Amino acid sequence: MPLGANKVALYGASADTGSAVLLSTATASSSASIEFTLPTAYKQVTFGLYNVTPSSNDIYIQWQVSTGSGYSTTITSNSFMAYQNEGGTVTSLGYRTSEDQAQGTGYQDIGGSVGNGSERSGAITLTLYNPASTTYVKNWYSRAVSINGDTRNTGAGQYPYMLDSHCAGYWNTTSALTSASFKFESGNIASGTIKMWGIK
Repeated sequence: MPLGANKVALYGASADTGSAVLLSTATASSSASIEFTLPTAYKQVTFGLYNVTPSSNDIYIQWQVSTGSGYSTTITSNSFMAYQNEGGTVTSLGYRTSEDQAQGTGYQDIGGSVGNGSERSGAITLTLYNPASTTYVKNWYSRAVSINGDTRNTGAGQYPYMLDSHCAGYWNTTSALTSASFKFESGNIASGTIKMWGIK
């Protein structure tokens, strides 16, 4: 598979059991993005991102979806975060106005910044509802934990930070969503695994 976007198609849809069915797994290796073809037979799609690390330091992981013509679907979203540094000297809980969108079309941040040190990574659970609907807009939410880099507030005892991020929103379209894309705000996804489950 070439560098850049790793395209992952669905295989093996199962019977309607009401249980989560693992549909796809993608492993990043200096990948510009990871893309998933979204299912048509599931009311709920959940992604798990495991030990995802960036090639650049202290940057945000993002996602966007497509209705079949590029990743620029209109979104309204919100975001808030709690964090604490290892020294216990800096803590916060608050709304993140810089990470929300009001009818925007860009990629959406879904977690706090992630450092690219050898021991640092991010982990995220993200759920998307009814992606194949042609009646309703598409709701989603995410919960992320990450360890950031050493690029800000570099005084003694300042870093690293543990970041606990909550994001939610809706894709403002009644067209069926056909694919989802994950990437960092700059540089590549150096490593990590993303899995996709479907729930009927």
